[in-house]
Amino acid sequence: MADDLGDEWWENQPAGAASSPELTEKGHVWEPRRIVPCCMYHTVGGVPGDKWRTMSKLSHWGDISFDGIFHLASDGEGRGDTEMMQQETAPVPALSKKTKQPKECFLVQPKEAKEDATKTRKRRKKKITDVLAKSEPKPGTPEDLQKLMKDYYSSNRSVIELEELNLPDSCFLKANDLTHSLSSYLKEICPKWVKLRKNHNEKKSVLMLIICSSALRALELIRSMTAFRGDSKVMKLFAKHIKVQEQVKLLEKRVVHLGVGTPGRIKELIKQGGLNLNPLKFLVFDWNWRDQKLRRMMDIPEIRKEVFELLEMGVLSLCKSESLKLGLF
Repeated sequence: MADDLGDEWWENQPAGAASSPELTEKGHVWEPRRIVPCCMYHTVGGVPGDKWRTMSKLSHWGDISFDGIFHLASDGEGRGDTEMMQQETAPVPALSKKTKQPKECFLVQPKEAKEDATKTRKRRKKKITDVLAKSEPKPGTPEDLQKLMKDYYSSNRSVIELEELNLPDSCFLKANDLTHSLSSYLKEICPKWVKLRKNHNEKKSVLMLIICSSALRALELIRSMTAFRGDSKVMKLFAKHIKVQEQVKLLEKRVVHLGVGTPGRIKELIKQGGLNLNPLKFLVFDWNWRDQKLRRMMDIPEIRKEVFELLEMGVLSLCKSESLKLGLF
């Protein structure tokens, strides 16, 4: 049967059926002139925050009981009965467990820290280029070498041992004042070079040793000392493309007057017995020359360490006996 019976159906009904009222089970008057179907909705829980279940709308007469039908009467009593039936048929909400209310989360934007104008910035470590940009390079002095030695050995030597490392001023030659070339400087510190090299006949030794920071710098020094060396025999004492065993054999075969090289290879030759320091008369450091990074030889930590290890391998004792002179070019 349809939800709304329509006016035609009521007109076709017998007159007695329309005029004779029927009583319901509870004694209320049922006037069959107009029956309005209830649209019943089932819900569970009425507390705010609970989840609402899916609502089903009952629109068929078979699903509606008489207790759920609203009787619409023309008088006021019908309205009162209707309100009473609504109260009786109202579903009792089920007791639901108290659910925890979700806490509200607020995203707080971090406040931008304002740079304090008076805050001191972290000091940047000064580089050699920064120092040289503000001041002219100064020539090396014997005091610079003495100071470096104390700084290097101060961590693992006692006060007495540090005093023993002090070298007398007599073992130092005149330092380069940045006006000399290598040939002019060597002529100044060793005016009797020709006589010395003629009297030198010992193998596995040299009369003069020039120490620099790299193999390329050693080749430059050898080319720049042509006016000084004359007929002297010069040997390259660095590790680039030359094995230690080959250098040892060359020192054993012939007499060498001048040696130019790096402290690491010279130290290795002394360890293997290929180079004897006793006939050595002059030890010159390429002190003032700077590389592309404006570093001197003693500014490089690896070179500085090898230089001091070389000094301990008999150089300091020869200096104290005044048989060996030190020069800073």
